[in-house]
Amino acid sequence: MLQTEQQKIAHLLRRFGFGASEAEVAYYGTNGLNGAIEKLLNYDQVDEGFAVDPTALAVGKNNQKLRIETLQDWWIARMMTTRRPLQEKMTLFWHDHFATSTDKVSSPYMMLAQNDILRKSATGRFHDLLLNVSKDPAMLLWLDNQYNVKGHPNENFAREVMELFTLGIGHYSEQDVLESARAYTGWGFGTPGARRRQPKGGKLAQRQIFKDTTEDHDTNPKSFLGNRGNFDGDDAIAILCGNPRTSRYLTWKLWEWFAYSNPDPALIERLAEPFYRSGLDVKLLLRAIMQAPEFYSEKADRTVYKNPVDFTIATLRQLGFGAQALTTDTFLSDFKPATAARISTKGMGMALMYPPDVAGWDGGPAWVSSATMVERIKWAQTLFDQAEVGLKNQKFTIGCDAWALFQRDPTPEAAARRLVSVFDAEMRADKIPNLVAAARQASGGRVTPGNANVTAAAVSRLIFASPEFQFA
Repeated sequence: MLQTEQQKIAHLLRRFGFGASEAEVAYYGTNGLNGAIEKLLNYDQVDEGFAVDPTALAVGKNNQKLRIETLQDWWIARMMTTRRPLQEKMTLFWHDHFATSTDKVSSPYMMLAQNDILRKSATGRFHDLLLNVSKDPAMLLWLDNQYNVKGHPNENFAREVMELFTLGIGHYSEQDVLESARAYTGWGFGTPGARRRQPKGGKLAQRQIFKDTTEDHDTNPKSFLGNRGNFDGDDAIAILCGNPRTSRYLTWKLWEWFAYSNPDPALIERLAEPFYRSGLDVKLLLRAIMQAPEFYSEKADRTVYKNPVDFTIATLRQLGFGAQALTTDTFLSDFKPATAARISTKGMGMALMYPPDVAGWDGGPAWVSSATMVERIKWAQTLFDQAEVGLKNQKFTIGCDAWALFQRDPTPEAAARRLVSVFDAEMRADKIPNLVAAARQASGGRVTPGNANVTAAAVSRLIFASPEFQFA
C-alpha cells in the first residue's frame, strides 16, 4: 500500500520513468510528490544529457548506411541515459500506439524521422502529433496511403486512424472509412525535389518527405462522422480530434499503460472531459493521471506487468549506467549496455522498431511466458557475469563492477539486501533467506572483489525470477 510520499514518488517514477533508482527517488523527491510531478512534466527545462547523432554512426561508403540495429541501440542508450525520462517513456508509448515496423519500412532513416516526431510532440496537443504522424513517410508507407488515389481509394490508412489512433473499434461505420479514405487521397511521400510521389516498388532514398499530390486528390463532397463537405486529410483529422470519443479512447489507453487495466468508466469520463475541453493537451491529461488518488491506490501498486524495456532499462539505470557519458567515438565499440539490452528485450518479446502488427504489442500478462522468463532470469547473468546471447551464442557481459555495491558490508546478508534495494524489488520477508543463501554459496561466506559479480548474478537471478519483480 502506498502511504508515504517517498513510496508514491517511487511508484510515480516506476510508471512514468524508467524505474525508481535510489538516486532518482532522492532527486525527484526534494519538493515532495507535487514537485516530482512537475519535474517529470516540465522536462523541456532540463538538459537531456544525450547528444549522440545516430546518423554519425552510419557505416559503409561515405558513411551512408545506417543499420537498424544501430538505431535500436541508439534509442535504448537514449532511454538509459536521459534526464527526461517522461519524454522517452511517452516516445515509447506513442511508438506502441502508432505501431510502425521496419519489417515493411525498410529504411532506418524513415524510422528515425518518425521516432523524432514522437519525441518532439510527446506531451503536446494530440491533434498536432496525429497530423504530423499522418503525414510521416514511414506511416504512409506502413499503411499503404501512397496507393490511395482519386477513383481508387485505399482504405487501410483511414481505417487504422479511426480504429487504433482515435476512436477505437465500433465507433465508426464502413461508410466513414470509405469517405475518410477519399479525404486522404493524394497523401504520399517522395524525395525532395521530385514532382510525383514515391513509385510503387521504387528504391527508398535516405530522405523522404510528405507529398500532397493535387491531381490524385478526390475533390468531391464527402460525408464523414455526421459532417459533410469537401474534406481533405487535414479536415478529417480535425474532425476526429474534435470528437469526444477520441478523448475517452486516449484517456483509457494512457490509464491502462500507466496505472492499471480495466478502469472504472466513471474515472475515464472524469479525466477525459477536461482533456477534451483542453483541445487534447496530453500534458494536462498526464498531470491529471499523476494526481489522481486512484493512481496511488492498492489497485495500482505493483500491478502493471513490466514490459521488456522497463525490465532492462530500469535495472541498467539502477546500476548507474545511465550516468555514463556517451560519445560517438565509443558508442558502438565500448558501450555495450545498449546492445545487451537490445538483444535481451528482443528475447523477451519486444524488439523496438518491430512491433508485431498495426495494433502494437499485446502487453500485460502476454509479457510473461516460460520462454520470456528464461530471458528475464538470464538478464542477471548478462549484467554481472556472462550469458550466451545473439544468433551465434556469443558470450556477452556489459562489465558491471558489483564490488562497488558490496564493499561497505561484504557479508552475504548485506549483499542480498543491497541488491533488493538497488533494484527496487518488493520481496516477501520469507524470500530474503533464499537470497542470502544464494549469496553465501556463491561467495563462500564472504563477498570479495574476485567473487562479487558471481555473487550478484546468483542473487539477481532469484530476484528477477520472482513473481513480484515482474510488476512495476
